[in-house]
Amino acid sequence: MLLRNVQIAALDQNLRQLAPTDVTSTLFDIDVVDETPTFTRNQTTATQFYVAVYGPDGELVVSGGGGTQRPDVPKVFSLEKTVLVGTEPFELSAVNGGTKFHAAVDILPPIPGVRDSYTQLVALPLSSVNQTVANYVGIYTIFVVLTMVAGALLTRWLVTLAFRSLGEVEETAMSIAAGNFSQRMGDSSTRTEVGRLKTAINAMLDRIDHALGQRDASVRQMRRFIGDASHELRTPLVTVRGYAELYRMGAISGDEQIAQSMERIEKEAVRMGALVEDLLALARLDERRDIIIVDVDLRPIARDAVLDTRVTAPGRTVTMVDETLVLPPLTEESSANEPAESKDTSARGRRSATLADATRSILRRRPRPAPEARAPEETVEAASPAPRPLSPPIVLGDENRIRQVVTNLLTNARRYTPDDSPIEIAVGVDERAGMGWIAVIDHGDGIPEMIRDKIFQRFWRADTSRTRETGGSGLGLSIVASIVEALHGAIDVVETPGGGATFRVSFPLAQARPVEEHLLIETQPLPRFRES
Repeated sequence: MLLRNVQIAALDQNLRQLAPTDVTSTLFDIDVVDETPTFTRNQTTATQFYVAVYGPDGELVVSGGGGTQRPDVPKVFSLEKTVLVGTEPFELSAVNGGTKFHAAVDILPPIPGVRDSYTQLVALPLSSVNQTVANYVGIYTIFVVLTMVAGALLTRWLVTLAFRSLGEVEETAMSIAAGNFSQRMGDSSTRTEVGRLKTAINAMLDRIDHALGQRDASVRQMRRFIGDASHELRTPLVTVRGYAELYRMGAISGDEQIAQSMERIEKEAVRMGALVEDLLALARLDERRDIIIVDVDLRPIARDAVLDTRVTAPGRTVTMVDETLVLPPLTEESSANEPAESKDTSARGRRSATLADATRSILRRRPRPAPEARAPEETVEAASPAPRPLSPPIVLGDENRIRQVVTNLLTNARRYTPDDSPIEIAVGVDERAGMGWIAVIDHGDGIPEMIRDKIFQRFWRADTSRTRETGGSGLGLSIVASIVEALHGAIDVVETPGGGATFRVSFPLAQARPVEEHLLIETQPLPRFRES
């Protein structure tokens, strides 16, 4: 519409310029007779404009020009109207109802020999305007169509390019649905939404893969555990059943044979009961039941363990080492007695210690109360400051569980070392780590480094033949590891200088962390096993 208006305005301007000019003489030959002009159509080529001439009385004198179409010009157009209208264009219809015309009128320039004034009407068809508009509309339509097609193709290409990554996501998702959890998304740039989606999916897949791996490992461990437990329980049951069948068939006769059979049945029942108790203990530890966190001093536990071991194994040298004590400076009397004490210490490995000797050996490390010193009347030189004693090994834990840990470690040390091999139980404090520790030190064959990460597995034993000669079911160290983990402690297994194994169990110090805070570290336990 805007283009049409512009074209019509240009055509009207052309009419305003043509109306005052003598365009009539270009179409007609003018002859004047008695001051009356005669207009004759000449043989000039066709013109774009159409001309009509009106006489002084307003009557149409002559008209002509233009192309095949002619405007329907008025039959009368007076001079007064010409003056009033001026050169302002107006619209005329076509004779045959075709394209309309715009026309303008003005006084015909003076004709030589004629005194009267004539009116000249000049008309231009709107066909050129319509043709221009039609051409523009056609070109614009074609351009719009081409633009839309190109835009659609470009949009399709861009969408395909943008969603190509989503196709990769779809393929990966289908692979995952088929059970292949090793698939990962490539080109996971965080600058785009699809890249961030890939990053999130990769993280999710890592978690799923890790969880499935843990599940498979747990299933394998559970199957192995059930198989080992079944084997351990079946062995005493087979023995009991065998003796019962022998007795039923009459193969066992006589009081002596019956007594021996009953003794074997009783021993196997005791072993089976101990195994069941160990399994129940592991189940309770896995569920974190019956654990009471209180302040526990490790020194009485170590002393009681030494006393109990000396009673049950009187032929073995068992000593306690308290590394939290600071020994006083040597005096002449203590220096004189040192050789005798050293000799006595060396002789303890070759003789059996009585309960009284054991008690005295444990209590000999306790610091004696210092006698009350009287205030001197004279000024004396200040003594050198005594070394600051370490913090007492008071930890946060369950006393019964810690005693069970020490008992199991001592049992393990006694089982796998010669009867005359000494054992030490040491207590100490690691103030930098905020841990109190208790260690069981033996001097046997030690533990090879390649199996130190396996000794805490359930039913794992270095003796794979499952014989009962060394005793045990392979659950002792597993119970130790479970208890230490439940109490948020740590286990160190190192080689004893000179040969042997040292198991050091550490627990958080009571003054380093309050009980409430200790109970809140459920999600961040300390490492259960550290191999040195």
